[in-house]
Amino acid sequence: MRYRRSLSTLFLLSKSNNSHRFMAIQNMSSSSQNPNGAVNEDDEQLCSEHSEHSEQQPQTAEEILSISRPNGYLSGESRIERAWAHWKKLGQPKLLVAPMVDNSELPFRMLCRNYGAQAAYTPMLHSRIFTENEKYRSQEFTTCKEDRPLFVQFCANDPDILLEAARRVEPYCDYVDINLGCPQRIARRGNYGAFLMDNLHLVKSLVEKLASNLNVPVSCKIRIFPNLQDTINYAKMLEDAGCALLAVHGRTRDEKDGKKFRANWNAIKAVRDALRIPVLANGDVRHMDDVESCLRETGVEGVLSAETLLENPALFAGFRTAEWVSGSEDIYDNGKLDQADLLVEYLKLCEKYPVPWRMIRSHVHKMLGEWFRIRPDVRADLNAQSKLTFEFLYSLVDRLREAGVRIPLYAKETSMESISANVLAT
Repeated sequence: MRYRRSLSTLFLLSKSNNSHRFMAIQNMSSSSQNPNGAVNEDDEQLCSEHSEHSEQQPQTAEEILSISRPNGYLSGESRIERAWAHWKKLGQPKLLVAPMVDNSELPFRMLCRNYGAQAAYTPMLHSRIFTENEKYRSQEFTTCKEDRPLFVQFCANDPDILLEAARRVEPYCDYVDINLGCPQRIARRGNYGAFLMDNLHLVKSLVEKLASNLNVPVSCKIRIFPNLQDTINYAKMLEDAGCALLAVHGRTRDEKDGKKFRANWNAIKAVRDALRIPVLANGDVRHMDDVESCLRETGVEGVLSAETLLENPALFAGFRTAEWVSGSEDIYDNGKLDQADLLVEYLKLCEKYPVPWRMIRSHVHKMLGEWFRIRPDVRADLNAQSKLTFEFLYSLVDRLREAGVRIPLYAKETSMESISANVLAT
């Protein structure tokens, strides 16, 4: 089913509890909107609809590359030149916050930017729900003028619906990104993310639709195929379709456990060598030594981090958890920062940039996970709260500190300026 509706307008709302002005999305046509504006909480139901495109026969990347280009915009050297010009205009960021469902929202992005992140992705947004539901738009996508460069990521399986969603956000971001890498069961059910690797014709049509109709560049985030040549052909197809920047997660669709499966940086390097557009690497970036190694070994323009940032949002400022200090011959300072400090800073950002409480709860658990192992009673009190307040969360941190619980973050006894200079020079 396709949804044909008038385009929405974007406007800035002022929150009564602070002076910050943030982005909200309002649909000016309510003909197909749920009358009460509610978002179905059952994500699997929301994200499991197959589009008519899913019935098309899969094609190989080679077959799709042979299809004639629909117009001059999508072919020719000028498109590649524009891709690089745009990337350079943004300052060629090397340190990026990866897209994380429910976890790379505005306050967390701003926290990571405060500690060295140079660009960030939004959480994955569902394009169909985004076009239909005003409440979903206003809660799930917020931004501010300091939140740049910004990638807004959508999952999709219908080019027209994806374009409608993308047009709502394009004035407020630097790339509209297509999620082609989500490996979770919900993505299989919904026919999006990494499961579109089985339907390359549809993938090509999604990229072409945006590339030929938006005023901002299109980016894509993918996983690799088990076969390297398939991965290279896939990446070339995306570039040919109009993708202006490609982020490559160095694991296959079946390699979901990042602790069990190492990212294949060699495959990422092969993609980087084969393409003419900027390429980013994702996978196994746990601290700044990994950043430097990944940039050097793959030749990519930048690196993304996801899971490690959730535990340690100060990763890009040179800090690391104790797990990545043991066994090192380097000398580390452990007195400057801990996760409770970062959580308090995050909570203050949440007061300034309101987001759903489920996101806040998730970050509290991720940042204080090790602390809760020492004081499980404090974690139990958190879990018992059906409704959170900032007062309760601040008091929770105070209880841990009063009990003498502290797990520091570590930084090499090298200035942050030196670390940044090394990365920029890589």
